[in-house]
Amino acid sequence: MDKTILVTGATSGFGEAIARQFAKANWRVVAAGRRGERLQRLVDEFGAEKIAAAAFDLRDAAALQVAMQEIPDAFQQIDVLVNNAGLALGTEKVPEARLENWIRMIETNVTGLVTLTHLLIPRLIERKGMIVNISSAAASYPYPGGNVYGATKAFVTQFSLNLRSDLHGTGVRVTSIEPGFAETEFLMVRLGGDKKASDAFYSGFKPLSAADIANAVFWVVNQPAHFNINRIELMPVSQSSAGFQIFKE
Repeated sequence: MDKTILVTGATSGFGEAIARQFAKANWRVVAAGRRGERLQRLVDEFGAEKIAAAAFDLRDAAALQVAMQEIPDAFQQIDVLVNNAGLALGTEKVPEARLENWIRMIETNVTGLVTLTHLLIPRLIERKGMIVNISSAAASYPYPGGNVYGATKAFVTQFSLNLRSDLHGTGVRVTSIEPGFAETEFLMVRLGGDKKASDAFYSGFKPLSAADIANAVFWVVNQPAHFNINRIELMPVSQSSAGFQIFKE
């Protein structure tokens, strides 16, 4: 157990699955997220020697900095940062969309991500570590109602490429992982907690799972130090690009 990984959004979905997979592989895991009680369950399950909980809202820069300072000493030397925390809010098209939802997505998916990354860059350079950013297929493929969510994920993909450029020569690896449809709490949050609508969306096809994404992250991280995966786009077989829209009067 000589490596440490920090995973944001570790209270559910991709983040929880990633934290579990690395803890099972005998890594030290800093599990970060807003819901402290869920993080504590991971600590209770795996033990305080394997998992340290860091409870904070990614949009609160001051709380983020305090949480990083309060990580136990054994977890301070971070080798891998997984920027997983993110959200989508609403499915409305631009004319009906709520500005407060747009702002919250930007604050979480963009501002929070870059704030944490900037804070940890010195540690990652010192350790010749790695950054894994969880982007989305929505970064590349627009769809009705995707608007600001898709734009924030396009930022994450482009930021990953620019991190690679600026960290050239440091030994730090950077990967962008861009999933398509996956069944987690994510869609239910986007739909305002409507579980019935979320379940209806996923009926009739097999989406990706949180475990699928955790497997991808684990594979990427465990490649040799000279080997960088720039980006991975993955979708369920049932999903493919739908092409352009045509409006006819």
